[in-house]
Amino acid sequence: MMKEITVSQITNTVARLCIEANTHLTEDVLKGIETADASEVSPNGRMILKTIMDNLKLADEEALPICQDTGMAVVFVTLGQDVHIVGGSLDDAINEGVRQGYTEGYLRKSVVADPLNRRNTEDNTPAVIHYNIVPGDTLTLKVMPKGFGSENTSAIKMLKPSDGKKGVMDFILEIIEKGAPNACAPIIVGVGIGGTFEKAALMAKEALSRPLEEHHPDPDYAEMEKQLLMAANQTGIGPMGLGGLATVLGVAINTYPTHIAGLPVAVNICCYVNRHAETEL
Repeated sequence: MMKEITVSQITNTVARLCIEANTHLTEDVLKGIETADASEVSPNGRMILKTIMDNLKLADEEALPICQDTGMAVVFVTLGQDVHIVGGSLDDAINEGVRQGYTEGYLRKSVVADPLNRRNTEDNTPAVIHYNIVPGDTLTLKVMPKGFGSENTSAIKMLKPSDGKKGVMDFILEIIEKGAPNACAPIIVGVGIGGTFEKAALMAKEALSRPLEEHHPDPDYAEMEKQLLMAANQTGIGPMGLGGLATVLGVAINTYPTHIAGLPVAVNICCYVNRHAETEL
């Protein structure tokens, strides 16, 4: 027998997650900022990190947006194949949840209906929705409001297989060094390696929601994450680009098999306001 989930449940959940993600950071990110503050040697860096922590505390206590850019809603849906959605369209239910959440939470509406004509939709819809169908009878919703100060510093490149590990690391560090000063450092870096053009970008996006203390299951890639983090924090860019050690809080790499002729690499940068909220129905 299939499990039934109503569209009203989905709408209410997405609305709640939109508000929650925009007002409360996850514990791993909060701990990462505190750790960065404890080791920062730059006076400017320490001042900025203290201001960041004060802002996060106020946002959490008052349920206020952490940042004025409350992002474009990216929603990852993990749908069990034994789940039956009843009462309407799943896409429509998610977008209605974004509409309600951004209205009820007094969150800034930043989405334009057309990339060139630029008319604001006035409710922050539509969301960018990604689906993953899995065995089982549960529905998991992960809402990631993505601000564009950091999104605009992200990049993808189709490297040659001969570029190898060094070419991959050089490209990632190049994007970090170019982007961190304009992306409200300290930043978090999601990386996708492999697949195709669009698969690499999707992996990089989802990597941003991995807890900072977790690493790639393959020891070689886990070591690459550590090396990239160390190298990025030796650039001296520091908080808000004003100098210091705390340039990057974490690097998360996702990988996928790819074609013999290709080596796609995507780098998705997020500022310290790395927002995501998740629940299972």
